[in-house]
Amino acid sequence: MDKKSIVTIVVLALVFAGFYYVLNQDQKRYQQEVAAYQAYQDSIRQTLEPEVAEDPTVAGSTDRTDSTARAQRLERRVSAVGALLAEAENAQAEEFTVENDVMKVLFSTRGGQIKGVTLKDYDRYASESPVELFDPASAEFALTFYLRNGLHSADINTSEYVFRAEPVRTLADGTHSVVMRLPVGEGAWLEYEYLIHNERTPQRDYLVDFNVRMVNMAPVMADQSSIGIEWSNVSYQNERGFKNENMYTTVAYRFPGASSIEELGMSEESKSESVDEPVDWVAFKQQFFSSVFIAPQQLAHADLAFATERPGSGYVKQFAARMAVPYTAQTPGYDFAFYFGPNKYSILRKVEVGGERLSLERLIPLGWGIFGWINRWCVIPVFDFLRNYIGSFGVIILILAVLIRLVISPMTYKSYVSMAKMRLIKPQVDELNKKYPRQEDAMKRQQATMELYKKAGINPMGGCIPMLIQMPILIAVFRFLPASIELRGQSFLWSHDLSSYDSIFDLPFSIPFYGDHVSLFALLMCLSTFAYSYYNYQQTASSQPQMAGMKFMMLYMMPLMLLFWFNDYASGLCFYYLVSNLLTIGQTLVIRRMVDDSKIQAIMDANAAKKSKGKKSKFQQRYEELLRQQEAQQQARRKK
Repeated sequence: MDKKSIVTIVVLALVFAGFYYVLNQDQKRYQQEVAAYQAYQDSIRQTLEPEVAEDPTVAGSTDRTDSTARAQRLERRVSAVGALLAEAENAQAEEFTVENDVMKVLFSTRGGQIKGVTLKDYDRYASESPVELFDPASAEFALTFYLRNGLHSADINTSEYVFRAEPVRTLADGTHSVVMRLPVGEGAWLEYEYLIHNERTPQRDYLVDFNVRMVNMAPVMADQSSIGIEWSNVSYQNERGFKNENMYTTVAYRFPGASSIEELGMSEESKSESVDEPVDWVAFKQQFFSSVFIAPQQLAHADLAFATERPGSGYVKQFAARMAVPYTAQTPGYDFAFYFGPNKYSILRKVEVGGERLSLERLIPLGWGIFGWINRWCVIPVFDFLRNYIGSFGVIILILAVLIRLVISPMTYKSYVSMAKMRLIKPQVDELNKKYPRQEDAMKRQQATMELYKKAGINPMGGCIPMLIQMPILIAVFRFLPASIELRGQSFLWSHDLSSYDSIFDLPFSIPFYGDHVSLFALLMCLSTFAYSYYNYQQTASSQPQMAGMKFMMLYMMPLMLLFWFNDYASGLCFYYLVSNLLTIGQTLVIRRMVDDSKIQAIMDANAAKKSKGKKSKFQQRYEELLRQQEAQQQARRKK
C-alpha cells in the first residue's frame, strides 16, 4: 500500500474509535440517569407505602394492593407533570415565621405562600391576643399555568407543590429576604422572593414585596397568554359587634389611575362580581384591617366573591379572588406586593409601589363627593391635630363637636331669625287667610302671602337652607367616626371601646332591629334629639301650621327610629350626636335671648316701606305673571 492509503486507514480508524468512545459515554450516562430515576421512583414509592408491621401476619394482601395502587398513581403523576414536580407534590411541607416591628408573617413551603399575618400593635376585642388577619387553615395563594408535556400540557397549581426554601437572609438595611423555589424542569424553576422591611415607617413595614421570577421556564411552558392567580382566605371576627364589622367587610378593587375605588357592597349574605377591565389591586377589606394584593397595571381580569359566616363562629367572611396577568415567552417574572395592616388614613395615603400612589386610603369609607372632601380636608386634619395634644378621644370628640357648632353657628343664627320673622308675621298671614277663605282663591292667597313675605324681607326657605348647608358636615362625621381606627379600643366614661357600641345592660333576648343590649349613649342621644325636636316644634308650630301634621313624625317617630338604628353603632358617634344636640339647644337658647323681637319687627317694617317705594324686580314680575296665568287657567277649568 502506498502512503496515502495508510493515512486514510489510520484516519478512519481514529474516527471510528472516537465515535465508539462518545457512544459508549452516552450509553453510560443514559444508564446512570435511568438508575437515578429508578432510585427516585423507589424512594417515592417507599414514602407512599405504609409501614409493614413486625409481625408478618399483620401485613396482608390489602397493604400490598394499596402499595401497588399508590405506586401506579405516582407513575401517572410522574408521567403527567414530570419527576421534579411529582417529587415536590409529595414532599413534606414546613412552616416558619418572619417578623418586623409591626407584624409577624407565617410562611409555608406548601405553595410557597403566606399562611397567616399577625399584627403586633393591635389586639382582638376583649382579648390580649393580637389581631390575626385571616385563618391560616383557610389561606390559599397560588399561580396557575400550563407546562408542556410531550404532545399534551399539564395544568399546574402551585399550592399543590412544596417549594424549597432557602435560609432567611437579613439585608444590610434590615430587610428580611425569604426565597423559595419550585423546580419545574431540568434547569428551570419558579422562584418566589418575599421582602419584609423594617424601616420603622408603617407605610413601608406593612408592605411585603412579592417578586416572582420564572427562571428558564419559557422552553417548558405551554402556549398560553396569561397566568392565573388564585387567592382566598377567611377573616376572623376581631371586633365586638359582628353585625357592624360584617357591614364594613367586603372586597374592594381599583382601576388604574382612578381616584376612587369599587366595592362588592355590604351584603349580609354573599356576592360575586366579574371584572373584565384591568385593575391595580384587590383588597379583602375588614372594618379596621385589610389584606391587599397589589399588581399595578398587571391584573387583566378578576373574579371576586365573598360569603358571610355564621354569627358566633368567630369568623366574618370568606373571601375569594381569581385573577390573571399577561404572559409571553419573554416574560421574566412579575413584581407584586401585599399590604397587611390597619385601615389607617395616615398610613394608607402614603403607600406606594414603584413610585406610584395606590389610593389605598379609599378603603376607609369616608363618603363620596362633598362628604369625603369634608372628611379629608377638614375633619381628619383637625382630629389629627387634637390627637397630638389630648390623650382622651372622648374629649377630642367633644371639642370636635364644639368646633363644628361654632363653624355653622352663623347658619343657626340665620335659621332662628328666619323662624322669628315667620312667627312675627303670622297675624298678617292669618288675615290673608280670612280674606281669601275659598279654595278657588288659593292662587290669590298664595300671591298675596308671597308679596307680604317680600315686603318684610322674609325668605320662606330661610329656615331650611341653613339646615341643608350643614347636612354635609353631619353626614361626613357620620361616615368618619365609625371608620376611624384611632377610636378602636379607646375607653371613655362607661364605654370601653368608642369604635363599637356601649352596653349598660345585656338583654336575655334579642329585639328585632334593636339587638340584645342597651346602649346608653344611643339612648341619651335619642332623648336629646326628642328634646331639640320638641323645642324646635314649639317655636315653629305657631308660625307654620303645616308643621302640626308632622308632629308625630318629628317628636316621636324620628327619635325612636334613631334609637333602633344607632343601638349597634359606634358609641363615639352616638356621643358626638349627643353633644351636638345639646350644643344646638344651648346655642338656640342663647340666640333667643340675644335677639329682640321688636328689633326684628322694626327691620321688617323698614324693609316693607322700602319695597313699597321700589320697583319690582324682573323675577318678581315674572313670578306674578306666572301666578296670574295659573289663576286664569283654573278659572277657565271651573267654567267648563
